[in-house]
Amino acid sequence: MNDSLEAALKLLPHGPEFRFVDRLLSLTPGQAGVGEYRVRGDEPFLRGHFPGGPIFPGVLLVEAAAQLAGVVAQSDPALPPLSDLKLTAMRAVKILGSAAAGETIRLEARVTGRLGRLVQAQCAASAGDRALLVCELALGGAGE
Repeated sequence: MNDSLEAALKLLPHGPEFRFVDRLLSLTPGQAGVGEYRVRGDEPFLRGHFPGGPIFPGVLLVEAAAQLAGVVAQSDPALPPLSDLKLTAMRAVKILGSAAAGETIRLEARVTGRLGRLVQAQCAASAGDRALLVCELALGGAGE
C-alpha cells in the first residue's frame, strides 16, 4: 500500500479489534474509495455467528462500509476533518449475502453529499463475484 493510502487508513479511530478495513486499494480523497477486509476466521464474533458454519455478520458489513465512507470523507483536502465522526443513519440497506473465513470482502464507498457536519455515502460490498451489501449511509461528526 502506498504512503498516502496508509495515511488515509489511519484516519479510522477504531481499535484493531473493531477495524473492518484492512487496506485501501484506491482513494479519490473526499469522493470515493475501495478497500478490503479479509475474514481471518479467528475473529471472536465468528464463534457465535454461527457455530459450525461461521459467517461475517451483515451488520458488520454495514459497519465496514461506514468505516470506509468515513476514511473517504475525512480525506477531503478541501475540508477540515470532522471530529467524532460516527454512523448516524442507514437507508436502503440490502444484505444480499455473506462471507466466510478465508474470503476477502471488497468494500466501495462514494460520498454523494455533504451538509455541514453530515456526510452521505453510497456503499457496496462483495466477495469474489457475489454482491453482499448495497446501502446508503449517513455519517455525522462534530466540527473543528
